[in-house]
Amino acid sequence: MSILPQSDELTDGPAADKSGGRVVLWLLLGLGLLIGGAYVAAHYAAADKVARGTTVSGVSIGGHPQAEAAERLQAGLAERVSGPIEVTIEGKPVSIDPAAAGISVDYDASVAEAGGERSWDPVRLWNYFTGGEDFEAEVTVDEAAFAQTVAGLDEQHGTAPREGALGFDGASITTVKPRVGQALDPVSTRDTLVSAYLSEEADKPALELAQAEPTIDEADLAEARQAFANRAVSGSVTLSFDQATIKIFPEDYTTALSLKPVDGKLVPQLDTAKLAEVVAANVVADGAPVDATVALVGGVPQVIPAKPGVTYDQQQIDAGFLALVAAPDGERTLSVDAKVAKPEFTTKDARALGIKERVSTFTTYYPYAEYRNINIGRAAELVDGTVLKPGETFSLNDTVGERTVANGFTEGYIIQDGILVTDLGGGVSQMATTTFNAMFFAGLEDVEHKPHSFYIDRYPIGREATVAWGAIDLKFRNDTPYGVLVSANVTPSTPSTSGVVTVSMYSTKHWNITTSESERYNITKAKERKVDTKKCHANEGYGGFDIDVMRYFEPVGANNETRSPETFHTTYTPSDTVICTHPNAEDNVS
Repeated sequence: MSILPQSDELTDGPAADKSGGRVVLWLLLGLGLLIGGAYVAAHYAAADKVARGTTVSGVSIGGHPQAEAAERLQAGLAERVSGPIEVTIEGKPVSIDPAAAGISVDYDASVAEAGGERSWDPVRLWNYFTGGEDFEAEVTVDEAAFAQTVAGLDEQHGTAPREGALGFDGASITTVKPRVGQALDPVSTRDTLVSAYLSEEADKPALELAQAEPTIDEADLAEARQAFANRAVSGSVTLSFDQATIKIFPEDYTTALSLKPVDGKLVPQLDTAKLAEVVAANVVADGAPVDATVALVGGVPQVIPAKPGVTYDQQQIDAGFLALVAAPDGERTLSVDAKVAKPEFTTKDARALGIKERVSTFTTYYPYAEYRNINIGRAAELVDGTVLKPGETFSLNDTVGERTVANGFTEGYIIQDGILVTDLGGGVSQMATTTFNAMFFAGLEDVEHKPHSFYIDRYPIGREATVAWGAIDLKFRNDTPYGVLVSANVTPSTPSTSGVVTVSMYSTKHWNITTSESERYNITKAKERKVDTKKCHANEGYGGFDIDVMRYFEPVGANNETRSPETFHTTYTPSDTVICTHPNAEDNVS
């Protein structure tokens, strides 16, 4: 047998196939390396350059690295970004500063969007070598600046919507009706301005005004009225403090109420500080009660109610007050944990005083002196408003107090030992004289009064009084069945006008008073006195005399008393002529 053919078959079999596969493998590997190398080379050749032929908003930036492309883009758009955005509103031309509106170009982002970034993306490499595209610049908007610009345009060209509102004026509800306005829509305005920012179109785009609806409309007003406002002014509310109750009326407590818009609704609000003032006006919050009294209101006597002294938690009232004023009739009482101290002199007691009308008034006048204005004015301030219950005695010294600087008085001239000297409270006798005459014609009982030592012609003869702290007082007793309110006021003097002092008594008329006076008698002559002191005040003297003044009582109304006439006897000593001999004497004082 021949073995040659077997050898041939071995040569062309599996060994030959393996050799050929290796060749193909090496060829493919070589081709892959060639292509990969070319791809890597292409990647590094493109680097971060923008594709050739690329434009952004018409500015050519192709073939340049990213940073350079951004600079070229900024330079190319410089003129467009620096100019105003020209638009119209309601047909009127309007120029908008893009910088003020927060509109600007992000140059780096624009270049990146146009392909100016390193990438292994084959599409990006293909675009770089085969040509670029046309892109629009990336425009950014600062929303806060943009909103401020839109608000300014609305203010200038639009009409702000008017929000509906409810308020309170005492026991009445005040209403502000809502009104639709006109304003720019922020979204469409933003889109239009961004689009027009870099546009080179000649036509100006229009910004359209649209209806701007109020947040609080008629439906919200109607709901707030029904749910709260109408009930809040429907009537008084009651606060129950232990055994004491007080009523508070809408005209008082609505100062603490308001309705504020919250999430499109009118929501009741409470001013707790004002409510505390309203409550405190009806009670005494420190626990000390206040007695009722009577005072002049608009020139008419009016009872000022008593106030219970209450210790309570204001926060408890605050927490329940809005619900209280919105409650229906029969449920408008709030119980408050409290301790109550009742006043000794009640509102009923004050009404029982019967202080209803003016029963007497008297006016005196005084020449200009600033010390008189101060001292008489201060005395009147302290006397004014005094209430005498039946049987009570008035003391001017007790009422006015000691005449000191701390009590509001200054130095003035008084009569001492028959001559003028300076002392605190000079002039207060003018108040004593005026008050004495008001008492005289009210028919009250004279308890203590002392006329001046010598006659002063601006006072009614025989019907005047002086006072001195700790020594001489003016006292009278309310011996009528009614209370007496004393009113005192002063119109200050000026260099060209006299001062005016008026004291009036208010009560129920019990007597009609008339008067008469005798002739002067027991006439005495003035003496001459020389004083050698610095505090000497020269005086032109005049004689003294005696005089009697009669007071007659005629009962009025329900008064069935009878009273004999009273005689007021006065002895005026002479007013000495005073000659000042000291070279530095305070001479010629008036």
